[in-house]
Amino acid sequence: MTKEKVTYRDNNDVKPTTAEVLIEALPYIQQLSNKVIVVKFGGNAMTDDTLRNNFARDMVLLKQVGLHPVIVHGGGPQITSYLKKLGIESEFANGLRITDPESVHIIEMVLGGLVNKDIVNSITSHGGKAVGLSGKDGGLIRAKKVIGEGEFKNIDFKNTGTVQSIDPEVVSLLDGSPFIPVIAPIGIGDDGKTYNINADLVAGKMAHILEAGKYLILTNTSGILDEKNNLIKSINADQVRTLIQKGVISKGMLPKIESALEAVSSGVEHVQMIDGTINHAVLLELFTDSGIGTMIRRS
Repeated sequence: MTKEKVTYRDNNDVKPTTAEVLIEALPYIQQLSNKVIVVKFGGNAMTDDTLRNNFARDMVLLKQVGLHPVIVHGGGPQITSYLKKLGIESEFANGLRITDPESVHIIEMVLGGLVNKDIVNSITSHGGKAVGLSGKDGGLIRAKKVIGEGEFKNIDFKNTGTVQSIDPEVVSLLDGSPFIPVIAPIGIGDDGKTYNINADLVAGKMAHILEAGKYLILTNTSGILDEKNNLIKSINADQVRTLIQKGVISKGMLPKIESALEAVSSGVEHVQMIDGTINHAVLLELFTDSGIGTMIRRS
């Protein structure tokens, strides 16, 4: 009979920092336990395989430790690419895509069919459970047409919508379940038309309606930058409006900022805008002392 060899662990194999990181996360896990965490998922993190898979793992971990992530996703690059293949040029105004009646159903297919299911599959492949939803499912998102203001007042935004109302009951049905809701920003209007809605606007309203404990916006930048391109770590709503008036915040950042202001003005304690191109950005923000990105506060 052959005796098994006794093996010994080299103490150098376990770094003290590993335990320190886990302990550092403990108070944040306790603080956020059983709370809704709304995450706007978009940008390069959606198209890079490594970033997308790490994001999915982060969501599975959040659910496993007792948080309730709700994902609202965009899909701008995928939509633009698909429309281009069909010979349809994309137009934008005031940071919003102008959606014509001919392309809205293509956009619905890309968002609700391709992008949404890809995120669901990524979460499932990492041991989690997710349910893909369109804003049209169960009347989750009621929409209305965007009406241009100021310099954009003469622009017809066609089937580009904004959020009129959200029915939280659809998402609440998943409360207490192991499923993570993954929501595509498509809504239905009182006129029966389908509307493509900017995902940032949907996520901000969702954070408000679901009384989220945290609202995270993943972007392609480190956060809000000042006039000299320095990262602003913390800023209140009035200071944000000043940066908009100065033109420091403009174009594609406007819907993100609008959604953040909507959330904090409606009771969400604060919103965090973080760099989604950093691996495990969500965990770094939620569970470390330093956090990342820009915190947007009410006051």
